[in-house]
Amino acid sequence: MSTVPAEAEAEILAELARLRARVPQLTGALAASADGLVLAHDSAATEAESVAALTAAALGVAQRLSDCTGQGGFRELLVRGEDGYVATYAAGDAAVLTLIAESRVNVGRLHLEARRSSLRIAELIDRSLGRRGLGAIT
Repeated sequence: MSTVPAEAEAEILAELARLRARVPQLTGALAASADGLVLAHDSAATEAESVAALTAAALGVAQRLSDCTGQGGFRELLVRGEDGYVATYAAGDAAVLTLIAESRVNVGRLHLEARRSSLRIAELIDRSLGRRGLGAIT
């Protein structure tokens, strides 16, 4: 269940679809609140709720690591597994964009396109919620 209005969810889903078209090696994409609630997802093979919950847990560790090492606020996290990548990007103060990609993805292109999409998703969320908090990323 999404925590954004249906119209915003549709716009976020459209952005996820455009992102997947620009980066064909993506096998999944989701936008979630910082506390792990799915806002929208475009993935057939992955359990969106599980990925959103795990993203929230990883986000907590990434935020702590970034703070502890003096690197500032969270911006992005990249995990490389044997069979591909999982990348998470801040989408404003209250949400994240998580992507699952094949191992052959161009990581530079992934970052470029995901950063653009995360900004667009942040704008959509801020507009639809009037900047009401979803669980801010600090």
